[in-house]
Amino acid sequence: MSEEKTAKIFIEGKEIELPVIVGSEGETAIDIRKLRTGYGYTTYDPGYGSTGSCQSSITFINGEKGILRYRGYPIEELAENASFEEVTYLTIYGELPNKKQLADFNAKLNSYDSIHEDMKKFFENFPLSAHPMAILSSLITALSTFNPTSDKIEDREEDILRLIAKVKTLSAYAYRKSQGLPFIYPRDELTYVQDFMSMMWRKSNSAKYEINPVLEKAINVLLILHLDHEQNCSASTVRMVGSSQGNVYTAVAAGVAALWGPLHGGANQKVLDMLKAIQDDGGDYQKYIDMAKDKSSGFRLMGFGHRVYKNFDPRATILKKAADGILKELNIQDPLLDIAKNLEKIALEDDFFVSRKLFPNVDFYSGIIYRALQIPEEMFTVMFTLGRVPGWLAQWRESREDPHFRIHRPRQIYTGPTERHFVAIDKR
Repeated sequence: MSEEKTAKIFIEGKEIELPVIVGSEGETAIDIRKLRTGYGYTTYDPGYGSTGSCQSSITFINGEKGILRYRGYPIEELAENASFEEVTYLTIYGELPNKKQLADFNAKLNSYDSIHEDMKKFFENFPLSAHPMAILSSLITALSTFNPTSDKIEDREEDILRLIAKVKTLSAYAYRKSQGLPFIYPRDELTYVQDFMSMMWRKSNSAKYEINPVLEKAINVLLILHLDHEQNCSASTVRMVGSSQGNVYTAVAAGVAALWGPLHGGANQKVLDMLKAIQDDGGDYQKYIDMAKDKSSGFRLMGFGHRVYKNFDPRATILKKAADGILKELNIQDPLLDIAKNLEKIALEDDFFVSRKLFPNVDFYSGIIYRALQIPEEMFTVMFTLGRVPGWLAQWRESREDPHFRIHRPRQIYTGPTERHFVAIDKR
């Protein structure tokens, strides 16, 4: 990092000179840390869209060029060649593992993936209608009671491994609970993705389950693509909760709650809701394309465009190819998927969408793939969470090791009444 450049700001006749930080990819930020304490001013940035909350070496995004890299590695290369465990190791520890490191890492995860039998009582007391994200958030918090922790570095590292391992089991169990099915125990001989598939879809603990390599590859790619995405709502939430030095379980549980929202991880479920609405309206997708072009209609195509990417979402490019392969391999015949493909074709060719860079995003294709895999809609965000937990943990770990670590405390611009005095009730 370099702080040789400076920026000058003129406020009320005063000249304020502030340092400028330049990132490794040329990103430039004005360091305003002394703006309030040194000069009495603050900044106003609703949603923090122009605010850098930290310096991070985990994920790089260039939205204009459609670039996404984890620790410098292009997402395209990782999705094509790596296992989820390799990318998890890379994201947390900064480098791809060698064979021994990966074997040791997997052995550690296998040693932690079972949950305490008493935790099953929590599952029993949730209603069958409970959303799996509510269950997952609650049980991640509960994990801290079964794994008392300290703030020692070695304990932090063990907690990271525990969470990655156990969230796989909790996610599968949340699905089994929603379907009224018995829980399936994890198996050490399986990979992370294979074990998740086994716990999701094996009929019983003694039954055989054949891993479909096409589905395994699809889930592996989905988890890698969802693993991290810089300082988004949920990652920032994990960092903020972690900044109080509370345990990592509560920070990750808060991340789950943030991800659940329809403007974040719940967006792919909204895509399916839109497709079903079009189907219920006779399947006239062109009508909805026309509505999307009409500002007065109030209708917006879900799964198109992205707040960060002003080009094609690189994750969507990968998932489009994966979706085509999965639908062909499984010979899927689904009216909703036909509607989705028609919407996609028009959006990629129609100048209205192309000129506005409203390309299909990762949520559009992930919803299609999850439906093809026969994963219930209420599990879509859980699948997102399963991939994102290692990214949250990498963000949490980096934050705790930051030499500038401090509790998060944003400022505000007060717009309420000025000082006034209490008046007795009989005089009001």
